[in-house]
Amino acid sequence: MIELTEKANEEVRRDIFERINTGSLELEAMEKRRGIQPGPFTDFLSECAGIPLFKDLAPLPEVSENRRDREELVLRFFAYLNKHQKFQNRVSDFLDEYLDETQKTFNQKCAKSMRKEFELVLKFVQDYFPYGFKRHLRDKLTPRVRFEAIAVGVALALRENNHLVPDKNSIQTWLNSSEFKKHTTSDASNSRPKLLGRIEFVRDELLNSAI
Repeated sequence: MIELTEKANEEVRRDIFERINTGSLELEAMEKRRGIQPGPFTDFLSECAGIPLFKDLAPLPEVSENRRDREELVLRFFAYLNKHQKFQNRVSDFLDEYLDETQKTFNQKCAKSMRKEFELVLKFVQDYFPYGFKRHLRDKLTPRVRFEAIAVGVALALRENNHLVPDKNSIQTWLNSSEFKKHTTSDASNSRPKLLGRIEFVRDELLNSAI
């Protein structure tokens, strides 16, 4: 059973109603959050999900777009970036708690700062990663674990060195390495060691390859 709060606007109510009544697929976590936890931060996630460069760098199938998977990626980015040290092993609970916590304090100042950081990461990936968040040029799907590794790793590196200029050849080398592939496989992808391992691997490789 899904209980909508009184804050859920008409668009959210209609969206969830249509999803429930036009198919047998269970609602995805992000679809539920839109109805259960509406608010300024939830709206902000949707705005970031609509950034054209983000869609170019991290393509998703239409069905995934319709099921709010892109907003899920944005939520994961900010949650892991800001709270990764507190992550244990239950992704859904962790994201729900981060969303609820951030919703209570989110304002225009937060929106401006967070969007700027997200856009800096996108621009960095555009400049230095040959296929964006994808594995190959013609891929139509962006794996979550790969997105998390690159996006959060880049953001952490930029927080340490906001003038970072990495060696492009070095990036290509470690992107193709067996170690990076090991960090971004789906096996045990939601464990704490796996999460920290993949984002810190990208962070450290970028910082170590600074020109």
